[in-house]
Amino acid sequence: MKTTVAVIYGGRSGEHEISIRSAKSIMAALDRDRYDVMEYFIDPMGKWAPEPILPEPGAQPEIDVVFPVLHGTFGEDGTVQGLLELADLPYVGAAVLASSVSMDKEMTKRICMERDLPVVEYVVQARHELDPAPIAKGFPFPVFVKPANLGSSVGISKVHTAAELEPAMRLAAEFDRKIIVERAIIGRELECAVLGNDDPVASLPCEILPSKEFYDYEDKYLLDRAQFRLPAELSEEQTAELRRLAVECFRAVGCEGMARVDFLLESATGKLYLNEINTIPGFTSISMYPKMWEHSGLGFAALVDRLIELALERHAARKATRFTR
Repeated sequence: MKTTVAVIYGGRSGEHEISIRSAKSIMAALDRDRYDVMEYFIDPMGKWAPEPILPEPGAQPEIDVVFPVLHGTFGEDGTVQGLLELADLPYVGAAVLASSVSMDKEMTKRICMERDLPVVEYVVQARHELDPAPIAKGFPFPVFVKPANLGSSVGISKVHTAAELEPAMRLAAEFDRKIIVERAIIGRELECAVLGNDDPVASLPCEILPSKEFYDYEDKYLLDRAQFRLPAELSEEQTAELRRLAVECFRAVGCEGMARVDFLLESATGKLYLNEINTIPGFTSISMYPKMWEHSGLGFAALVDRLIELALERHAARKATRFTR
């Protein structure tokens, strides 16, 4: 008997087009001898086609498992996960709390700091009280200015002078009510894929070699000039430590299913810093999450199968939880 997989994609975020590309790759990898596929497309205005999944247990008996492929706001931040919890449907990836925490760069850093995991120095400001003066005085340039809740490097600027700071902060504030400013790390950009529920494992890491000053949205998805080194050229000790930190970050935020953890390796000190964790990483033809697993011995189709298995396993385990007296 086939498993019916409902793929939700598109969405009301700055990563709408990337979501479509990721979903098409995932649907192409699903073995139609094993799976029936239902598509739920959400347009940029938030309209579902067909109608939205109802937040009621048993309302969609035709769906066995949901694969949310919604990058960014209203998809990777716990909102859709909450809908699927109300509907009592198994789904791929992190649950509500881990999704929400991981989407918020400040909350991720705060939790990692509580676990003694290394993060870059930062400050946070709210949209309604932007003030570049204390940042210009308190941080050496360059700095990165980011929306606290977004992905794919949307709204991010690398700022080299005090004069550039205010425009960069206003740009970031267009995409979120909270912005985060970090000391820029001069060094290497590294990524590691994590997979699992109770016993997560990390892939071999890769290195991103941007064609621009940093790995921004254009470099990720439009220019096709960034290069990748897989596996990353690291010592055995560095590789082991990076993989350990990736799993520890995954556990710290309570993640399940999958995540890509991004790192910075500072050239001057040799220190590794956790940059961020992405709970619905890209699955496009150039995305590194599936490429890292492929290099680690798990091909794209097998990876998708494993993610569905993990979703069903978690849902079955959750059935042992009592929700009433």
